[in-house]
Amino acid sequence: MLREVPAHRVPMDASGKKPHTYLERANCCPPPIFIILISIAELAVFIYYAVWKPQKQWVTLDQGIWESPLSYKPERREEAWRFVSYMFVHAGVEHIVGNLLMQLLLGIPLELVHKGFEVGMVYLAGVVAGSLASSIFDPLSALVGASGGVYALMGGYFMNAVVNFREMIPLLGVFRILAIVAIVGTDFGFAFYRRFCNSEEGMRVSFVAHFGGIVAGMTIGYVFFSDYNEKLLKDPPP
Repeated sequence: MLREVPAHRVPMDASGKKPHTYLERANCCPPPIFIILISIAELAVFIYYAVWKPQKQWVTLDQGIWESPLSYKPERREEAWRFVSYMFVHAGVEHIVGNLLMQLLLGIPLELVHKGFEVGMVYLAGVVAGSLASSIFDPLSALVGASGGVYALMGGYFMNAVVNFREMIPLLGVFRILAIVAIVGTDFGFAFYRRFCNSEEGMRVSFVAHFGGIVAGMTIGYVFFSDYNEKLLKDPPP
């Protein structure tokens, strides 16, 4: 038997009306605090290693990050916190700036609609999935950086555009999907090059975390970023 959903059960916008489009759901109450705080934490750790730890250069950090208790190292798998904490350590300015820009550009719009808990779960799932995938499929490589979480946001952003496409402006929805495909394809190309074609010496950094992150983002993102108005109508709370 169908149940009528009381008016107060259906999400409303600031004017008291039910939002009909995806963009109408965006609001700053609460603000996108998760993605901002995690970005500040990652930047603070980078500054610590760049300024207060002795380095030959701060543009591309070297010994400090590889000896950090936060980075993931295959020979230290028993230190379980490294499967998560590696997201705070970055290899240089290009690395930290790229990750921060991507996660802010993707995370803030998602969090304005879906809020911090959902975005946080997707992001952290990508971080854990990235280190686990690297541990299994690329067991000799180290990990630094938040790429697992960033790729999870990409995967979640892609699934969000797919499942909520009918509520978006068509051109905006198509642009979001094509932009993610282009960014992921380009970055994977550079990742393969750095991993297999770059002749520079140094510790090999795994690219498998990117795969783990995007798969986690697409699966967890599908759960959290689906149309919550339809979920509420199908299964209203008691």
